Amino acid sequence: MQEALFYKKLEDKKIQCKLCKHGCIIADNKHGICTIRENKEGTLYTLTYNRPCALNVDPIEKKPLFHFFPGSKSFSIATAGCNFKCLHCQNYDISQASSDRKNIPDQETAPEKIVDLALKSGCKSIAYTYTEPTVYYEYAYDIAKLAKEKNIYNIFVTNGYIEEEPLSAIRPYLDAANIDLKGFNEAFYRKVCGAKLSHVLDTIKSYKKLGIWIEITTLIIPGHNDSETELRAIAQFIKKELGVETPWHVSAFYPTYKLLDARRTPPETLYRARKIGIEEGLRYVYEGNIPGSDGENTHCYDCKKLVIRRHGFSISEYNIKDGACQFCGAIIDGIGL
Repeated sequence: MQEALFYKKLEDKKIQCKLCKHGCIIADNKHGICTIRENKEGTLYTLTYNRPCALNVDPIEKKPLFHFFPGSKSFSIATAGCNFKCLHCQNYDISQASSDRKNIPDQETAPEKIVDLALKSGCKSIAYTYTEPTVYYEYAYDIAKLAKEKNIYNIFVTNGYIEEEPLSAIRPYLDAANIDLKGFNEAFYRKVCGAKLSHVLDTIKSYKKLGIWIEITTLIIPGHNDSETELRAIAQFIKKELGVETPWHVSAFYPTYKLLDARRTPPETLYRARKIGIEEGLRYVYEGNIPGSDGENTHCYDCKKLVIRRHGFSISEYNIKDGACQFCGAIIDGIGL
């Protein structure tokens, strides 16, 4: 265990965690919603420091980040725990782990070792992913700081529930984020995710204000968040608050964990969502989980020609030079293009 950052001591050995928007008030010998931050006699500890349960080398496109060093590799890391309770979580076996973390195959790995592994595997970046990086903030922070010294970039794949103070503190080392905007109504967020939409929107705007490169992902679940009104509202929020240059990934759902009564997302729904995003003026809207679709490709927003052809997580054609479309010279938004 390691003492956590960002908490306030209260009476009777209680504490209030100030790391995420939940602001959990935790009694002695109890845990926060994330299950991996524990109050011991009025001191808050993080239980998974140095204890990753997943270490992989992934294509950056898997995060998904399509406008951040396309075609590069990202060293992906996670510990157990999450501050959301999504009914459809694809990684529920590690994200929804109990505080004792039984059956979680974690192993002691210091921040220096993570950076060394990333270097040896030829990765351009380290992605804090699979679960929610906010809940293992101290570990991610120490890794990110060391990684920056070695010219390795850092990425959060996140649900967007971190408080502004810890986000600002890690900003010097955090270069990009893919943020889930899971829907656009409060009832959906409360029922399906155990969170508040308004808090997520505030956090997304904080990322933008701090100058972190952002891409947004919406997993479209039939009967839950797939109405035209809701999809159009998401596109309008992105355009107004983040800018037309912000990529929006609309991805297909499949039944898993506790949300088994919803059907798989038909390809037609993703085509419609992409069309809505383009109609609202977004430059880059991508269809996820449909390999081979034209919706995986990047087109120049000016001349409309194809500048990056993808199939799944692989790039087969690249028509960008020095960040610009090779056909018309328009600057393609992003970092490392």
